Amino acid sequence: MIELGLSRIAQLVKHTPLSWKAIHVAGTNGKGSITAYLSALLKEAGVVTGRFNSPHLIDRWDCISIQDQPVSKKVFTQVEDEVKGRDEKYRICASEFELLTATAFEIFNRAHVQVGVVEVGLGGRLDATNILRPQDVLVSVISKIGLDHQTLLGQTPEAIAGEKAGIMKEAVPCIVDGTNESSVLQVLHEHAKRVKTTLSVINPETAPHTMKMLEPFVQNLDMAPHQQANLFLAIEAARAAESSLRPKKPVDQSLDVISRVTWPGRLQIVSLQPLLGYDITVLLDGAHNVQAAKSLAVYVDQRIRQQSGSVTWILAASKGKDLLELLSCILKPQDNVIATAFGPVDGMPWVEPVDTGKIVQAARRVSEEIKITATKTVEEALCGLSELHRAAPVVVTGSLYLVSDVLRLLRASK
Repeated sequence: MIELGLSRIAQLVKHTPLSWKAIHVAGTNGKGSITAYLSALLKEAGVVTGRFNSPHLIDRWDCISIQDQPVSKKVFTQVEDEVKGRDEKYRICASEFELLTATAFEIFNRAHVQVGVVEVGLGGRLDATNILRPQDVLVSVISKIGLDHQTLLGQTPEAIAGEKAGIMKEAVPCIVDGTNESSVLQVLHEHAKRVKTTLSVINPETAPHTMKMLEPFVQNLDMAPHQQANLFLAIEAARAAESSLRPKKPVDQSLDVISRVTWPGRLQIVSLQPLLGYDITVLLDGAHNVQAAKSLAVYVDQRIRQQSGSVTWILAASKGKDLLELLSCILKPQDNVIATAFGPVDGMPWVEPVDTGKIVQAARRVSEEIKITATKTVEEALCGLSELHRAAPVVVTGSLYLVSDVLRLLRASK
C-alpha cells in the first residue's frame, strides 16, 4: 500500500540524526541512472558514498549500496529488524517504504558515509525521503518529468512537476534537466523562487565545455540522448556538492569512471545462454511509462531494429498503466508480442501485474498485423521463444519488475 506523508517517517528517524549529507534526486525518468553516475563519480573522487534506490532490482537489499556495492543481506536484515522494532514500540504503523527509507538512512550512519545519494520513491513533496532537512542536503536534482502515477501526483506534467519540486529547499542549489518541457521548467522556476533557492537548468547541447571534457571518456560509449542528459545532471550535481565534501581529487579529474558505470535493467543486453542452453541476446529495459517508452523506441528503432524489420517484445506491466498509449510508442505492425506477467514483488505486496489479456487487447488495437501470444510467466515466455521470434531482436520491457524476474532467472541458472 502506498501512503504518502511525512508524519510517520519523522517519528521513525527522530532518534537517529543523520551523520552524513545527502544529494536528493527526484523526477519521473532517469533517477536511477543519475544516482549511479553520481555515486561512481564521488567514489572515484575519494568520497565515501552511499546510495539508496527504489525499487530494488533482484534482492530487496540491493536498493542500498555503500561504495557502489549492495549491502549484505545480514546487515540489511539486522538494521531493518531494529527499525521495525522501533515502529512497533512507538506504534507508528509506518509503511513498507518508510521502513525501508529509515533502514537505508541508518545503514548510511553505521557505514560512516560522507554523502548519501538518495532517490525519491514516489513524487517528492510527500515522499518519505523528503524528511531530509535543508541542513541535511547539499544539492537537489530533478530529472525528466512526465506522466506517471497520475492518481497520486496529478493529471498533467505541470501538476506532477509541482510535486517533484517539493524536494527543493531554501538555499540548497537545485540542478534540473533542461530537456523538460518549457511549461514544466516554468513550474520549477516558480517553486525555486518561492523557497528561495537557485535553479540550474542543464542541457548537453548548451554545455560545450563539459562535452569537450567528456570526449576522451565517452567517445566509445553508445549513449542515447536521454542518457547524455542524465550524465550531465550527475556531473553538475557532483560539482555543486564538491566544495562541501572536499574530495581527495576534483570531480572533473574523476570523469574517466563514467565509461565503467553500468545500470542494470536500463538498456541492458544479456545472453539467455545459461537459461536456454543456446545463445540468444535480449535487451532489458524497465520502461514503464510513456516518456520512457518513447526513449526506448528511439533506441530500438535506431540501433536494434534492422532495416525496419520486426522486433519481438516480451511485455508485462503493473496495474493502472495506460497500456494502449505505452504500446503505441514502441510497437510496429511487423512486430511480435509475447504478453506475460511478473511474479510477486518482495516487500511490495501492493504491486500487481496487469492481466495478460489486457496487454493482448492493447497490442491488437495498435495493429491487427502484430503477431501476439501470451504466457503466464516470463520463464515460459523466454523458454518459448520460437525460431520466428529468435530471427528478430528481443526486447523485454514494460516493467522493471519483469526485468528483475529475468535477472533472477539468469542468476539461478548459472
